[in-house]
Amino acid sequence: MQYGGTDMKISFSTLGCPRWSFREITSTAVDLGYQGIEIRGIGKDISVPSAPDFLDANLPATLAELKRMNLAIPCLDSDCCIHLRETEKMVDAEVEAYVLLAEKLGSPYVRVMATAPVPQPVGTVDEGYVRDRAVRLGALAKAHGVRLLIETHGVWSDSEKLARLLSLIGSDGVGALWDVHHPYRFMGESPKTTLENLKPWLCHTHMKDSLKSGESYRYVLPGFGDVPLAEAVHALREAGFGGYYSLEWVKRWDTTLEEPGIVFAHFANFMRTL
Repeated sequence: MQYGGTDMKISFSTLGCPRWSFREITSTAVDLGYQGIEIRGIGKDISVPSAPDFLDANLPATLAELKRMNLAIPCLDSDCCIHLRETEKMVDAEVEAYVLLAEKLGSPYVRVMATAPVPQPVGTVDEGYVRDRAVRLGALAKAHGVRLLIETHGVWSDSEKLARLLSLIGSDGVGALWDVHHPYRFMGESPKTTLENLKPWLCHTHMKDSLKSGESYRYVLPGFGDVPLAEAVHALREAGFGGYYSLEWVKRWDTTLEEPGIVFAHFANFMRTL
């Protein structure tokens, strides 16, 4: 878990700027006062190990750029679904590629999926299979100085359920990523409840806001919705959380959302008010 920090570190996910080059991403991060960038695709390449900037031939230049800009990559976000039996070999190979890249980048975490890749808690998951798979892949990650993170996403938006899973996994190679939106929006959890459940395993956060719209919801700029972001941040800071507060703006999946330059600047200012 990430505790013991005093300064608030912010990052944004590249999910929010799908048309930007790596240079545009790093320049914007520095200009707006971010300390990190969370990588989930660059341009047309959603798979990070396949993106040109992260291929072995180009990695020295990418590392030099990050060092020059004084930027960290707090997490690599994969779309690896470790709950599916039918793609096990292919996904295992992809998880390994992410772990090896994270090690080269000095990035401590790789996010994996352990449920259907939609935010809502739909469908069922074989929890025993996920546990066994996470134990094995977590050992691989730990051997390379990396930790796999399972997110409060889908059925794991229930933080008590996720805490039980992580307790059964019992591996230093596996932790939790708290998407502040999902447990509140889908499970009605307060930030205090989610934090209490996940604190032993919590490593990283995703921040986003929304408003109810009929039976659904729509994402809005942080602070303009009803997700208790300020309450979550205050609870995390009071607990001594030293990880990143990372904006996940899902522009890649919803092109009607506001443009990244506007949202990234707004989030940096919003977080400073907290």
